[in-house]
Amino acid sequence: MNNKEQQYKYFAFISYNSRDTKWGKRLQNKLEGYRMPSTLCYERGWERTPIKPVFFAPTDIQPGELTEELQARLRASRNLIVICSPHSAHSEWVGREIKYFHSLGRAKQIHFFIVDGEPHSSDPQKECFNPVIETLGIPEILGANIHEKVFRMPWMNRERAYVQLISKLLDVEFDAIWRRHRRRLINECIAWTIAIITVLTAICCAWNLNKPVDICLRINEVSAHNKHLPPLKDADVTMILKNEEKRGILRSLNDSTIFANIPRRILGESVHIKAVCQDYTNIDTIVVLSENISLNITRHAAVYGDIRFQLWNSDGKGVPDVAVKIAGCSAISDKNGNVSLFIPLERQSTKYYIESSIPLLKDTLPMPCGDDAVVRVRY
Repeated sequence: MNNKEQQYKYFAFISYNSRDTKWGKRLQNKLEGYRMPSTLCYERGWERTPIKPVFFAPTDIQPGELTEELQARLRASRNLIVICSPHSAHSEWVGREIKYFHSLGRAKQIHFFIVDGEPHSSDPQKECFNPVIETLGIPEILGANIHEKVFRMPWMNRERAYVQLISKLLDVEFDAIWRRHRRRLINECIAWTIAIITVLTAICCAWNLNKPVDICLRINEVSAHNKHLPPLKDADVTMILKNEEKRGILRSLNDSTIFANIPRRILGESVHIKAVCQDYTNIDTIVVLSENISLNITRHAAVYGDIRFQLWNSDGKGVPDVAVKIAGCSAISDKNGNVSLFIPLERQSTKYYIESSIPLLKDTLPMPCGDDAVVRVRY
């Protein structure tokens, strides 16, 4: 800035009514933080933020009468910016500040920033200019109006009003900084849009990963089917996760069990599953977790196929060398009367008829039978 401009302590003084405080503070921050194009700063010898400091009463003194202190602030300000609204239009103190600054011979340095109401309105309740302006005959009172409908988006109209005011304060062509400012706003919008989309995508991904899912587990019998044997019933299934165990019951082969509230993020990981069911081999395996799991299970062939019993006479002694035949399988009792044979799965049953070379008191054998099963012979 030149020497004449450097004599002022403040670049601008903001005059406002207390009901427009938020606009005064917003305008102060906007002006002091506005970065001018580097080429223009180089040509004019400015700093990148040439509009500072800006005096705003709440940051320095409390609003009140036009005291000597307030007058000193006005004298030390190069420009006066009036926040125009119906509130300031009816404010005695705004009028006094305009009148005093005008008396300093700086009418051309009075600028107007319209935030509400209408300029030169026929309705006194909507008028935004203080009557002192007309009384003093201050020229060029169109002002920068945030509600001027140049763009469809209100925030763009506000930004345009800021730039209008800045161009007047710095005495530069409006287009010289508006085109750059609008381009920067568009770039910022694009950047914010990308950032918001990125954040929303991350939130959706995180939500999706942590959204609980239900795992459906079924059991499929792969052993030979035998209608004479009891069907699968009440299989106790356990899924072992990292921090907990989930348990379920399968009532039949046509049934399924649901493990609820499993974190989606662990889908695709390996989990440990155990299943225990009477008459079937236990399952103890590692599977890749998915929403639908099918496990193969086989019958325990020894439950109904492993036959062991003793042939006893009336004295409770074992009867040796007796030929027996069960479900097509033959065996001979040993010296202690023990009989042992194995029935293939497809011929197994819950009870067997015993064919013997000697008469038996009871010729059927219920299954499963233990090592202490006894069949007595008849003499």
